[in-house]
Amino acid sequence: MSKKLFEEITQLNVQAETQAQTLRMNPRNHSLNIGIPKEVTFQENRVPLTPSAVQYFTSNGHRMKLESGAGRNANFSDAQYSESGAEIVYSNKDIYDCDIVLKIDPPTRKEIDLMRPGQLLISALQINQMDDLLLRMMMDKRINAMAYEFLEDDSGALPIIRAMSEIAGTASILIAAEYLNNTHTGKGELLGGFAGVPPTQVVVIGAGAVGEFAIKAALGLGANVKVFDNNMYRLRRVQKHFGFHLYTSTIHPKVLRSALESADVVIGALTGKGARSPVVVTEDMVSAMRANSVIIDVAIDRGGNFETSEVTNHERPVFRKHDVIHYCVPNIASRVSRTASYALSNVFTPMLDEMAQMGGFADYLRLKPGVRKGTYLFKGCLTNKNLADKFGIKYHDIDLMAGMFL
Repeated sequence: MSKKLFEEITQLNVQAETQAQTLRMNPRNHSLNIGIPKEVTFQENRVPLTPSAVQYFTSNGHRMKLESGAGRNANFSDAQYSESGAEIVYSNKDIYDCDIVLKIDPPTRKEIDLMRPGQLLISALQINQMDDLLLRMMMDKRINAMAYEFLEDDSGALPIIRAMSEIAGTASILIAAEYLNNTHTGKGELLGGFAGVPPTQVVVIGAGAVGEFAIKAALGLGANVKVFDNNMYRLRRVQKHFGFHLYTSTIHPKVLRSALESADVVIGALTGKGARSPVVVTEDMVSAMRANSVIIDVAIDRGGNFETSEVTNHERPVFRKHDVIHYCVPNIASRVSRTASYALSNVFTPMLDEMAQMGGFADYLRLKPGVRKGTYLFKGCLTNKNLADKFGIKYHDIDLMAGMFL
């Protein structure tokens, strides 16, 4: 064989191998079959994909089923989804025939009964509220389950948590402004600053994503803002971002109490490292606050930052204690469901598209460490250590399983 012929054959072999690898990594003909059920949880108004996102998937050969009314509370009609290529069904049983079920809240017992082995569920986990019986039912069904609040992107960030936190932070200031005015028997004040009138005094407890966007909204309206957190990195970050006129402090009870006594609005946005948010404001501190001042406890999803906090809902969102207005509604993002749905769709769309390009869930799990962080059930095996410890169930390492079985 001549040298030239040998080089040509070698080059053809390399091209064929490269092309085969490309096809394996980007099998555009791999079709996803996705079902979106109507949420049944009380006051859950969000939907995971908008009509424009659905149109993107259907135009790329994927099949989408949507239960009638799934987008209604976010002001997306069945007609909009139908025009985008989705199949509108009138029974959630039809949704659970799909290979992938994408929803907002954790599944109910009735929904788990409809699941089948090998199915992929993408939803919230809400580990603090997870029921032992429901978890074991999913394990018995041998399903795959991803908790979107634990999914990480390539940078190691939590995109869903970040997006919902940004919305909750901004919304908390708008809610506070609503309860400061006369409509809700507040002080009758305009939140912010106005020529000749002292600016609103806002205290933000927690300088994470929620706190950061609450600070941004409050400063944008002209309020004076004081920020408390025990994480010096976060305090330095917000001070650098918003300027040194922003008051920052670690959480010293005497300093915090003094700030609360002069505050018009207090935002609780401190999550802490444990399962429950730390209580940093005692009832005695609340009793010393100004009459008709407003507390927005965004951390109520995990127990709350105020000793006086009690869970409320969107229908009856506030109560008074020590003449202080308390707003303690979990899931604030659901209050602005259309905006929140767009934010969720912006995360789920590229994620599912990448899953399709990689050949489906199995290869996606193997190639994406951030996805493994959010997977708590794989082939019915429990792969979340916190859940395993909580319920005394055998734990399986997802990284090892991905290498062994995929």
